[in-house]
Amino acid sequence: MSLHKLIVAFIIFTSCHPALQAENWSSWRGPNGNGATSEKGFPTTWSTSENVAWRIDLPAPGNSTPVTWQDNVLLTQATAEGTKRHLTCYDLNSGKQRWQYTAAIEQVEKTHKTNPHAAGSPVTDGKHIVVSFGSAGIHCVDMKGNLKWQADMGRLEHIWGTSASPVIFEDLVIVNCGPGVRAFWIALDIQTGEEVWKTESKNFVSTKPEEFRGSWSTPVVYGGGADAVMFISMPLKFYALKPRTGDILWTCDGPGMLAYTSPLVNRDVAVTMSGYGGPSLAIKRGGQGDVTASHRLWHKTERAENPQRIGSGLIIGDYIYIVNEPGIAWCLDLKTGARLWQQRLGDSKCWSSLCLVEGKIFVVNDKGTTFVIDPNPKQCNIIHENKLAELTRGSLAFANGRILIRTYKSLYCIESK
Repeated sequence: MSLHKLIVAFIIFTSCHPALQAENWSSWRGPNGNGATSEKGFPTTWSTSENVAWRIDLPAPGNSTPVTWQDNVLLTQATAEGTKRHLTCYDLNSGKQRWQYTAAIEQVEKTHKTNPHAAGSPVTDGKHIVVSFGSAGIHCVDMKGNLKWQADMGRLEHIWGTSASPVIFEDLVIVNCGPGVRAFWIALDIQTGEEVWKTESKNFVSTKPEEFRGSWSTPVVYGGGADAVMFISMPLKFYALKPRTGDILWTCDGPGMLAYTSPLVNRDVAVTMSGYGGPSLAIKRGGQGDVTASHRLWHKTERAENPQRIGSGLIIGDYIYIVNEPGIAWCLDLKTGARLWQQRLGDSKCWSSLCLVEGKIFVVNDKGTTFVIDPNPKQCNIIHENKLAELTRGSLAFANGRILIRTYKSLYCIESK
């Protein structure tokens, strides 16, 4: 066979086998931190008996989302009433445990019963795996689970616990540490764990662990190199900064006292949505300093326009899609914030963030039902409902043609058969 024919055959073969074009789900909300993947070939229907490649029991409840690198599945988990916090690696093909790294803490900090410790998801670049374990510190291990370094962040305490996941940018790992009476952003050298930059502000902190104030939001980096911008949702302000240096590019007033969701960002617009009925707003990108008056596109302050929001949404074209905590999906106009439609999904609440896969929205509710939705600004088109009937507060992960679902009891691997 000629070289040309071999190349053509390889292209045809790989196009028919999407696992060969797999994209690592390397952080919370996927490879770009926005809930989307370019990989194809995922199932859209499943149940406890259909399209389940494997299922394993988990030792305790948890809210974090699995991440993947090649055939490794990485998951955080707390046991022993929070005194032990684990990073566990499983084989993507079989579900068998490969290794487990454990960090111990004697004096367990406060959290809420709906937010078990070790709620932040891991992040990996294929050489390092980094986890943020709240008051137990930030830990970096290699791909075999061997400790490379750990960094003590001090006591981080709020009555609702912690949950922000670390973010890798170039040779830095960046963490939104908090919330509580101590809260800050920090960038560490991924090779050594040494501090590179740190940002503190009185706006970040609470007067006491019981105060309804703080950010559980994982930052989002948009773009790369010198043009990269990091967006962080915090109490009372929304920030854009340079991830290499921590230098703040602009701020916008208008958020509420609580931030759970991650920012939604495209080339032109950034959106932040507060928790607990706090305001939502959109900002035109490109400003400097305080852009509240010059670049804020819309600002919704009415409680009716801002249900409780925990899971993060998606920007698809000119529209925002999000499922609010009561379990009601909304579609909003990105330019105006106007609500175009709303639709209840099932009969339970929803903490999960939305994923965009092969042009479809996937989101799982608290009862473990995943809704597959056709994004349409005119109406909510539910394509499939896939039920597992297990309490689920994490989000979905997509890699190598498989969907990973972490419930309070189990870790499922879903694959077309």
